[in-house]
Amino acid sequence: MWPARGLLLVAVAVAIAALPGGAEAAAAATAGRCTTSTPTKTYDKCIALPTQGATLAWTYDAANATLDAAFTGTFISPSGWVAWGVNADAPAMTGARVLAAFSDPSNGALLALPFLLSPDVKLQSSPLVSRPLDIPLLASSASLVSSSSRTVRDGAKVTIAATIRLSPNRTRVHFVWNRGLYVQGYSPTIHPTDASDLASHATVDILTTATEASPIASATLQWLHGSLNALSWGLLLPVGAAVARYLRPCASTGPAWFYAHAAVQAAGYSLGAAGFALGLVMGSASPGVTYKLHRGLGIAAATAGSLQTLAMFFRPKTTNRYRKYWKSYHHLVGYGCVVVGVVNVFQGFEVMGLGASYWKLGYCLALATLIGACVALEVNAWVVFCRRQQEEKLMRREVEDVVVKDRAAAF
Repeated sequence: MWPARGLLLVAVAVAIAALPGGAEAAAAATAGRCTTSTPTKTYDKCIALPTQGATLAWTYDAANATLDAAFTGTFISPSGWVAWGVNADAPAMTGARVLAAFSDPSNGALLALPFLLSPDVKLQSSPLVSRPLDIPLLASSASLVSSSSRTVRDGAKVTIAATIRLSPNRTRVHFVWNRGLYVQGYSPTIHPTDASDLASHATVDILTTATEASPIASATLQWLHGSLNALSWGLLLPVGAAVARYLRPCASTGPAWFYAHAAVQAAGYSLGAAGFALGLVMGSASPGVTYKLHRGLGIAAATAGSLQTLAMFFRPKTTNRYRKYWKSYHHLVGYGCVVVGVVNVFQGFEVMGLGASYWKLGYCLALATLIGACVALEVNAWVVFCRRQQEEKLMRREVEDVVVKDRAAAF
């Protein structure tokens, strides 16, 4: 079903662990605690935000529609940044007006600079530049929380305080927040892209404290999704392709190679379809979290796998004149399915924040071993092929010599 060249046999069973950020976010949402008091002010209300262990405290003055708020987040790097702000249109990064806290590169003092997150931010075509906000920002500040040191460190908590005038009678506010590892000059760089970071936004009713946040898929679903897809697209399908590649030339196997090939591919496709379905479930449960490349590769692999399965029901007989065209199609789609599936396993590591993990290291080591084995098998197959060609050439020469001698004897 998926015949493939030796170098395409690149897979290993990877039990992808649950996304750490998602687990932490779930814990924060369940057991998070907030306080209405800061070292400089006491607020009326507070909530624990659903991701990154962040909290928000505020006082709302309905008479003049003024929101006095304090956001508390955590640095993940001494050279990093923490940002918080509001979006007038939707709970999303694009279009948000934010305050970013980080160390001043010139003297190390803590800054809180305003930024407007236009659609160009996602393209990363140019550095993010601070500019005055086009909303009524009456006051703003940033300060470290309970820190004996006045400098930023990994794990340090920071409070970003701001006073904003809202539209009259509008109490549902879209908040966004995030954090990153580095600041280049006075420009925050891109934040991590695991599920908890991409879901760091919520809509809060500042009168009732009711919160509407994008849910993050459970750790169990993430683990099952990653494990099933790594086992199927990343292991079984390439193994099935190798069965066809290396067993079919062996005359001693008879038709057994085909049944083994079909069985492995059927198992791989079934598990892959289940993993793909789990991905769709997680996507529908997390409307604010989108991994375009990972999703696109998954759809491509699932489509190719489905086409391969359907192709078996329309396989021409060996005597049919269209058989050679079907084989070319079958090989081409099979090659594409194997390549896309393995690439998406690596993309899954990045999505789940495991790009520098031992899981990926183990996968790469196993992958290198498999590639080495495939290279050895290909070299051996080429040597055998060349030897057979040489033997056939010698046999033809011997036959030609005999024919020449017979003709000479006849004369």
